[in-house]
Amino acid sequence: MTLVYAESSAVLSWVLGEQQQDDVISVLSSADTVVTSSLTVLECGRALVRAESMKRISSVEERAAAGLLDAAVQSWHLLELSDSIIARARQHFPHEPVRSLDAVHLASALTLRSAVGAMHMLSLDERVRRNAASLGMTVTP
Repeated sequence: MTLVYAESSAVLSWVLGEQQQDDVISVLSSADTVVTSSLTVLECGRALVRAESMKRISSVEERAAAGLLDAAVQSWHLLELSDSIIARARQHFPHEPVRSLDAVHLASALTLRSAVGAMHMLSLDERVRRNAASLGMTVTP
């Protein structure tokens, strides 16, 4: 069974049709289970609104991407922000500095791994990828 934690940078690239979209789609479609943080839904939703307000995408593209995100989230498992995730996010990571939201993703993935074992971190963010690899996670793509 392939379990994937989908971090916001990869999800956003997918819903916006960015350069690595095909890689992200490949990982997501081959996963048996996709898990993400409720933070991902917030981050991606806000990024879409921000992109539309800054005229990087049209309102039609924003609605289409938001619809794609909402549909995907319906079939994914969501990790809510817990006291233990926040406590872990406040601690050091192997490669500092780590931004707050990235720390929440890393802490969420660590929580998932401790609960279920082997999992893959789907991320396009180099800081997240580097830390996840140093924490013993399989990083993809």
